[in-house]
Amino acid sequence: MKAVLKAVAAPGLELRTVPDPAPAADEVVIRVKSTSLCGTDSHIYQWDDWARGRIRPPRILGHEMFGEIVALGRNVSSFKIGDLIAAESHVTCGKCFQCRTGNGHVCKNYTILGIDRDGSFADYVSLPEQVCWRTAPEIPPELACLQEPLGNSVHTVLAEDVTGHSVLVTGCGPTGLFAIAVARTAGAARILATDVSEYRLELARAVGATAAFNPSKEDPSILLDLTDGEGVDDAFEMSGHPSAIHLCFKHVKNAGRVALFGIPSKEVSLNLAEEIIFKGLRVHGITGRRIFDTWYRLGGLFKAGLDIRPILTHTLPLVEFQRGFELIKSGQCGKVVLLP
Repeated sequence: MKAVLKAVAAPGLELRTVPDPAPAADEVVIRVKSTSLCGTDSHIYQWDDWARGRIRPPRILGHEMFGEIVALGRNVSSFKIGDLIAAESHVTCGKCFQCRTGNGHVCKNYTILGIDRDGSFADYVSLPEQVCWRTAPEIPPELACLQEPLGNSVHTVLAEDVTGHSVLVTGCGPTGLFAIAVARTAGAARILATDVSEYRLELARAVGATAAFNPSKEDPSILLDLTDGEGVDDAFEMSGHPSAIHLCFKHVKNAGRVALFGIPSKEVSLNLAEEIIFKGLRVHGITGRRIFDTWYRLGGLFKAGLDIRPILTHTLPLVEFQRGFELIKSGQCGKVVLLP
């Protein structure tokens, strides 16, 4: 089969012909219909410090996927040939304290598809039965592969109720855009968004933001003007940039909520007393998706009319993967999907 992989410990990826996978006893093999790029893949493509310390080539990348089951391991019991599935990217141990108390998304021993084992930038991929998610056939392939990253935003937004709330989303990359769409579908009354890219601010408006602005060009105090001087009920930080993190804490109202999903590139200093304690804030650290609670909620949101199509800006053949990474680097894209 054709596969895109990190063949050697150096920048870039290669398209190669490699052996087709065969399923282990507890695995299925899917024919990949669609797979999307994410920031993690971009780090590996660029071969930055994190990637050099984490990835052991050769490795086929890709953890956001959708496809059709074409082979079953002998112990697989809950799926059949022809089932359409997406996949949870975290393979959990099922044995640690977190897994045994319903918090497998922060399992101490998890491995990740496309990082610790071969992923979906290929014609076929083998997956543990435990991570497969049966997907409604009415969801088109180019959107079905986005369920895994979409789940990050579902977890971020719906950790608490947002119905009738004013919310702030800082960072309008794909996860921020997904957060806007989820908040809109879940009944948020007012959705305010910030980013330094006009391209992405336009996407934010297209997907449902009430107002979107660049805080480096416009006075962020506009957030108070738009919330009757109170600040927002909920702030979702999706960029990891220090100034955006401070923006969230400053402009959420007293007794409000801040959910932190974006990953800073270095340590960030906070004034705990002024920014959190005296305001009586609830702060959520968000990683991944609740397995599989978030997936069930995600399915319900689609049935409720969740529209993420404006966020999908580019679909490319698998062989054009380099163009996809160039688009991500330029910032002139939403979500990029590869079609093997």
